[in-house]
Amino acid sequence: MKHAELSRRLGHQFAQPQLLQRALTHRSFSAAHNERLEFLGDSVLNCAVAKHLYDAYPELSEGELSRLRSNLVNQQTLAVLAQQLDLGEQLLLGEGERKSAGFRRPSILADALEAIFGAVLLDAGFAAAEKTVLGLYVPFIAQIDLKTLGKDPKTLLQEYLQGHKLALPQYGVREIKGEAHAQTFVVSCEIPQLGLSTQGEGASRRIAEQIAAERAYQRITKENP
Repeated sequence: MKHAELSRRLGHQFAQPQLLQRALTHRSFSAAHNERLEFLGDSVLNCAVAKHLYDAYPELSEGELSRLRSNLVNQQTLAVLAQQLDLGEQLLLGEGERKSAGFRRPSILADALEAIFGAVLLDAGFAAAEKTVLGLYVPFIAQIDLKTLGKDPKTLLQEYLQGHKLALPQYGVREIKGEAHAQTFVVSCEIPQLGLSTQGEGASRRIAEQIAAERAYQRITKENP
């Protein structure tokens, strides 16, 4: 994919193409890398997403808006959006990073996308950078459940049960498998009032509990949407 195609997907035609080139340059490739642009882009991203959430969701409290924003501007979301742009194939990486598949690494993808936002800011001002950010984020936000964004399965399950005046789930370790240095925990999640029991396995009790809770939550919400 050429830079022209990337610009089209971003919805911004660079008057200064060298800014886009720098935004795509990792520190392993050149001293003229994208970290300063990333610094700018991070600020643009936070402001643009915060303003959009403020305007689009007037019923949400400050705390709810903050939670949503923090889960929308994090590395995971940025990496997903970068992958949608096929950004990895455009990155300029040093030989070591390329051999170790740095073009697929979430941190590198996320940083490059933030750097692009910073590059658009320098190229055409805040309004253009905000438009680029929202062009990617608004469709993404429309496809996700904002009520559950950023909440772990145990929290979601607890909130659901409390909202329906049901007792909280009971977690118990059913089995511990493997040697001491490589144990696997089998944990159950019991909700007696619903006659529901699920299990999860993981390298720690906490992980296994989250998996069991997720399975319970999925079953409950599927049966009672």
